[in-house]
Amino acid sequence: MKLLVLQHAVSEHPGSLRQELRSDGIAWDTIQLDEGGRIPPLEDYDMLWVMGGPMDVWDVEEYPWLIEEKRAIRRFVRELERPFLGVCLGHQLLANALGGTCGPQRPAEIGVLPVTLSAAGRTDPLFDGMAGTLTALQWHGVRVTEPPEGAVVLAGSPVCRCQAMRVGRWAYSLQYHIEVEPQTVNSWASIPGYAQSLEQLFGPGAAPRLEADAEGAMGEFARSAARLYRNFMGIARHHARFSGSPARSRAK
Repeated sequence: MKLLVLQHAVSEHPGSLRQELRSDGIAWDTIQLDEGGRIPPLEDYDMLWVMGGPMDVWDVEEYPWLIEEKRAIRRFVRELERPFLGVCLGHQLLANALGGTCGPQRPAEIGVLPVTLSAAGRTDPLFDGMAGTLTALQWHGVRVTEPPEGAVVLAGSPVCRCQAMRVGRWAYSLQYHIEVEPQTVNSWASIPGYAQSLEQLFGPGAAPRLEADAEGAMGEFARSAARLYRNFMGIARHHARFSGSPARSRAK
């Protein structure tokens, strides 16, 4: 199978999931939209992942490529009906592209925090075999305030009720981060917008403290990421069988 990854910041990539992809021999193409990358023909891809980024879904004047990205997401999910995974900004873009709404998260939700599966989430194949409450890295100042029509909320937190959702049968998104690696917090803290929100919430020196919290949870992050990846790929393989499209694989 072939994967398309849309990125909005060079440090916001699939992270720990890249090793899973390599182990499976999954081919993926990365389009760096904030550096002028153009979205290729969607028909060439079996899956679409949309990662995080420092911009907001409504920043279309400053980042006009967001308009085309939302159009591509809408077409991939609604018309092509192929497996989709959005993370953080990707979660918000899925909601916005399909008619849902997003708004400010006040205060921003940042830290190593619990996410609790809903009743629907506990029976959804994406979370098969996972605990009812997960430990996750949060770093967002925007939230999905109204999921799109037909969406099923799969998880929430005390301050953000839509932490995960499914739209239709094949499209999933997560507000929290599953792709965390040991260097993730340090790398993201170098992005001005992220650093500012972190210090506004926790004061000077917040980045090393968050990095230490993340390091303490790294084992759980890795287990959750590996399980969710396996579950998502199972969904994608089921889609390939369901749709009759041949599975494609090549090394990258």
